[in-house]
Amino acid sequence: MKLSDYVTEFIAGQGVRHVFEFIGGAITHLIDSLHHRTDIECVSVHHEQSGAFAAEAYARINGRLGVAMATSGPGALNMVTGIGSCWFDSVPCLFITGQVNTYEYKFDRPLRQIGFQETDIVSVAATLTKYAVLVTEAESIRYHLEKAVWLARYGRPGPVLLDIPMNLQRAQIDPDTLTGFLGSEEHKALSDTPLLDKGVLLQVAALIAKAQRPVILVGGGVRSSGGAGALQELVVNTGIPVVSTLMGLDVISYDNPAFFGMIGSYGNRYANMTLANSDLLLILGARLDSRQTGTRPDTFARAAIKIHVDIDPHELNAKVAVDLALRTDVKEFLAALNGEFTGKDRLDLTPWYRVIRRYRDRYPTFSDPAEFSGIDPNRFMELLADRSGEGDVICLDVGQNQMWAGQSFHLKRGQRMLISGGMGAMGFALPAALGAAKAAAGCRVIAIAGDGGIQVNIQELDLIVSHRLPVKVIILNNNCLGMVRQFQDLYFGGRRQSTVIGYGCPDLLKIAQAYGLPTFMIDSLEGAAEILDRALTQDGPAFVQVTLEQNSCVNPKLVVNRPIEDMSPHLERGELAEVMLIDLVDEGEVPE
Repeated sequence: MKLSDYVTEFIAGQGVRHVFEFIGGAITHLIDSLHHRTDIECVSVHHEQSGAFAAEAYARINGRLGVAMATSGPGALNMVTGIGSCWFDSVPCLFITGQVNTYEYKFDRPLRQIGFQETDIVSVAATLTKYAVLVTEAESIRYHLEKAVWLARYGRPGPVLLDIPMNLQRAQIDPDTLTGFLGSEEHKALSDTPLLDKGVLLQVAALIAKAQRPVILVGGGVRSSGGAGALQELVVNTGIPVVSTLMGLDVISYDNPAFFGMIGSYGNRYANMTLANSDLLLILGARLDSRQTGTRPDTFARAAIKIHVDIDPHELNAKVAVDLALRTDVKEFLAALNGEFTGKDRLDLTPWYRVIRRYRDRYPTFSDPAEFSGIDPNRFMELLADRSGEGDVICLDVGQNQMWAGQSFHLKRGQRMLISGGMGAMGFALPAALGAAKAAAGCRVIAIAGDGGIQVNIQELDLIVSHRLPVKVIILNNNCLGMVRQFQDLYFGGRRQSTVIGYGCPDLLKIAQAYGLPTFMIDSLEGAAEILDRALTQDGPAFVQVTLEQNSCVNPKLVVNRPIEDMSPHLERGELAEVMLIDLVDEGEVPE
């Protein structure tokens, strides 16, 4: 059997039905092996970064594995941003790169390069993968494939990479004689999933039962562990209110009465206040990075007993000191905790809900109409969410559009929201929409981007059209790179170099039309609902441009050296003291 045929057979055995690739000479054998199959579709992107992002979204939707391939040298290097995105956001993806023949490879010789496009991609990707290896013997292919895919899914999920030289791809092998990884001594040694201590579980349950102002903080680890259903069950069993990080937004729907928004530097003010005033905070699969805690982690949930649950031991007590750190699988933890509350009366949290509902009513996330002309992005996001349907997949690019959506796109039951979190890569939304549409055949996908982000991988509009995918592209166009422009206005005296000065954007509607997309224009909220309905119900893809003012800002926003409840525009000190249940951070400690 040809080795490249064996690789594609293995991929099919993982339930993968789409492989995202940009062909090159060093993967022609692999692509040819895919061509002969009827159970796997080759999705030929126009840039390897797009293929990596598409595979990431594919894995997030199918919950198992995404696969992308690229040729040696520039092809492999172009995938690195997508590989890093999977690494930071814990997404199981298999990346396969072609490599020059082993007899052309430099190995340990002090040469930069011998073969054409030869590049040591394994060394480049080593710090961004759970496993990266150059396959040097054809007989080891089963071992490396099994180990790579097992590691991609095991523990904290993540990307893996196999670099396969051309002479090995075309080699003949006997599958029956190949040695595997599963069941090997190495496999057994690596299988060290920590068990949840029953005594610790009872301690957590007792702390929850005693709390008067408990809050659950949901991170991306709840989704990646498969624990979304168990989390919703815990909310039913206990009634504990929930706030979310950016990556945890699609774990619970907005209409759930226990959900109180997104926390963090660009979160909802009422969500930050809810967390800040808690007396017990259950942190599930969240990294507690500075975008979640602000630059004052010492003030984060300072009145609460903090319980942090994460599969990755390196995340526990890394940025915020907690009272109880549990290294365990979030899904298994939630299932066990549910057992302690099933069949019991819900906690009586009526006074606490009265407080946090008041926060939400008093501090909604949109601009004062008296101070704002043009389209308010937060109100537009609410409108777009209202016109969307259950089961839609929402893919966000990076920039202001991401934060406006995080604050105000009110997710419905069954909707998913795909975000480039840790990497924060512009150009993510469109290829992610491609991958999501392939993974969730028949589901509508809404890709939301800014005028800057869409230009990074705009070439994939061709695939959206040629594959007749139900992807609706929504562009919030403020004719600048708005997130950094807002940062420049705040900290750099309004000097807008490279965000406005030197930045340019062509007529995106004409470009979309050239690719063959139906286009729509929204320059006012009046009549916007009707236009959105036409675009969203359009058969196949559609492209909608929403015109924003260049000075549009993401508000509220947490500035440097403020605790998360004290967001800009800042409340009067007296008002903040009035609504807080705990003591304020001493004003002398808060630089102006």
